[in-house]
Amino acid sequence: MKLQRMNRRALALGALAVSGALALTACGSDDTGGASGGGSSNAAAPSNVKCDDAKGQLLADGSSAQKNAIDAWVKQFTAACQGLQINYKGGGSGAGVTAFTQGQVAFAGSDSALKPDEVAASKKVCNGGQGIDLPMVGGPIAVGYNVNGVDNLVLDAPTLAKIFNGKITNWNDAAIKKLNPDAKLPDLKIQAFHRSDDSGTTDNFTKYLIATAKGDWPYDGGKTWQAKGGQSASGSSGVAQQVKQTNGAIGYFELSYAKDGLKTVDLDTGAAQPVKATVENATKAISEAKVVGTGKDLSLQLNYGTKAEGAYPMVLVTYEIVCDKGNKSDTLPGTKAFLRYIASEDGQKILSENDYAPIPADIISQVRTTIEGLS
Repeated sequence: MKLQRMNRRALALGALAVSGALALTACGSDDTGGASGGGSSNAAAPSNVKCDDAKGQLLADGSSAQKNAIDAWVKQFTAACQGLQINYKGGGSGAGVTAFTQGQVAFAGSDSALKPDEVAASKKVCNGGQGIDLPMVGGPIAVGYNVNGVDNLVLDAPTLAKIFNGKITNWNDAAIKKLNPDAKLPDLKIQAFHRSDDSGTTDNFTKYLIATAKGDWPYDGGKTWQAKGGQSASGSSGVAQQVKQTNGAIGYFELSYAKDGLKTVDLDTGAAQPVKATVENATKAISEAKVVGTGKDLSLQLNYGTKAEGAYPMVLVTYEIVCDKGNKSDTLPGTKAFLRYIASEDGQKILSENDYAPIPADIISQVRTTIEGLS
């Protein structure tokens, strides 16, 4: 009996040691500056993941906006499907679309839907098919700022447009004072940072300005920054880092990059109260989106001009771009298995744990059906 008790105790201690080792392993770091995967996604791997004999390596590139979400998903998925290695570069939406249309990656991430010329180019690599947009990640584009002594800041679309267009150049400008009568705004030069790389975040940020402040933002929009002046940095992480270390700075990036005390602007949308950049408030705005894609394409039209109470309209939706038909036979099982997981309830739940917004239920259900039909 004594020996049996000793054996049971040894087994229990061994189990504790293994669980502790797994917990430590799950705390690795990534290139976004936080724990690999971020948030609370280092829980045990989901037991209902279907691996479909996915093996080898899956290459992907694109949106840096969704990089933190992809990291969290990859950690969970590969814990369950250890035969597949997923390498998502996160080099920006423009780089991702180019890599996809050149046949270099199994799928790409982009914060903007494919344009007609990009769809045409995709037909060269999608044998008998074409590239389609699957909305998978939602979230607010936060406007981060660094002004010593200013802990709360409200801006509206016209003022934001003038700041990023170089028409408002100082923090104690009358337009900013009017929106922030109680703030101690310093006599300090504004240093506005934008993306240096082609970016879907830039596309969505400027779509918001075009929709709500066209008179102050006389540009066509798109992934490439068009306004003159300002300073630039590569990727959302680069813009966030520059804002964090520069007094007087302002820049735009996804909420998941607003870390370590980086402050964000509240938007005056015309609603009764200014709206904060939160996942919940972004979800309210994204819920007004409409599917405008044709066939299996599920690209969305967002309502950037909403004035609904508590709706944060400066949002983006990131698409996973994949061939509807003609996917490579060696990557199709892994691509479908991974996309199936991230569109699942478990996968979408991880988004809110990492400062992203899940895709509305009626839209994500269409995404799941489309994924099952990929060939």
